[in-house]
Amino acid sequence: MHATQLRVDRVLDEAHASADPVQITRLFSLSSTTTMNYVAAAHPEEGVNLRK
Repeated sequence: MHATQLRVDRVLDEAHASADPVQITRLFSLSSTTTMNYVAAAHPEEGVNLRK
C-alpha cells in the first residue's frame, strides 16, 4: 500500500467517524471542497449535494 492510499484511507475513516468538515479540514489541511467530497463519500445516505 502506498502512502497516498494510506492517507486517503485515514481521511475517509475520520470522515466516517465524525463527519465534521471543520475538524477534517484542520486535521488534514484539506480544502473545503476536498473535505466535502470525503464527507459525501463516507456518508452517501445523508445525500450531501456538492453541486449548486
